[in-house]
Amino acid sequence: MSTCALLALLATVLPLPIRDAIASSLRRTVVAPLLALQQRAERARTAFGGHDVLAARLDSLALRNAQLGDLADENVRLRGLLSLGRQLQWGFLPAEALHGRGMGDEHVLVLTRGSEAGVTPRSAVVAPAGLIGQVTTVDPRSSLAILWTHPDFRASAMASDGTAFGIVRPHLGEEPERSLLELRGVAFRDALTPGTLILTSGLGGVYPRGIPIGVVMGEVTTSEVWSRTYLVRPAVYPPDVNNVMILSPERVSSGAMDEVWSSVARADSAARGVAASADSLARLAAMAAAHRARQMDSLRAVLGLPDPADSLRADSVASTGGSAPTATQRRDSTRRVP
Repeated sequence: MSTCALLALLATVLPLPIRDAIASSLRRTVVAPLLALQQRAERARTAFGGHDVLAARLDSLALRNAQLGDLADENVRLRGLLSLGRQLQWGFLPAEALHGRGMGDEHVLVLTRGSEAGVTPRSAVVAPAGLIGQVTTVDPRSSLAILWTHPDFRASAMASDGTAFGIVRPHLGEEPERSLLELRGVAFRDALTPGTLILTSGLGGVYPRGIPIGVVMGEVTTSEVWSRTYLVRPAVYPPDVNNVMILSPERVSSGAMDEVWSSVARADSAARGVAASADSLARLAAMAAAHRARQMDSLRAVLGLPDPADSLRADSVASTGGSAPTATQRRDSTRRVP
């Protein structure tokens, strides 16, 4: 204690140049390790704080990207409805579709348009990709429509080239096949190949001709001798339906709609949009993983921790006896070259 007091007293009476020289010497020797330790601690604290901030930003970016994916899907659906409206030109009512699971029937849609808007029973319900179902009950401000999955659904159909006709109904098979349709009553001589597009034929006066129903998957073996039955993959899946168009009887009776639905390309473009959203999410996850790896590398560099890959390489070199003999052998081999 007395020594420290004596040194402090001497420091106060020494000339300024000598005191500066002593202080500089102490900073370079005794105080230098302490300063380095403090600097490393500050860097580590900054790195940890920056990692938390960047992690929060990545999480918010991932959430925003997921929300943008939903908005993009909704944008695709709304664009399809606008395009369908431009092609129909008149005789339709847009409506929001509410699924009727809460009413105890998964095969029913609740539509947000009723008799006040001009909806009538037996009106066709369609989407940009094709046929959805038919209105059965109409209230002043809402209506009920059965989907093509309903056991009572029937529609007169034909092949896109007009060579075969039949009746489309839901396929009441096992659970995985309940999402398919059947084309029944096709004349035995009119064989259809897989991939044939099935459209409404316009017979019966409910559905106009030319609305896509689905695509033939293959023939089903039945007990019927003079007719064929085919499995049909639907153009529209009910769980994907949120907005629809209700066709008026006047629009249905005006004639065919072959030019309105020339193909099911809109459904394919929607599928490509969903796939693009999934690819974007995968790229975002890869970028986040790479960023975390860079953060860990920076943190190891700040704290002076060894890289596990470098440690593994060092252990491998040590197990092979080092690289010095190889260098010596290379020099000796060089001397033998004439």
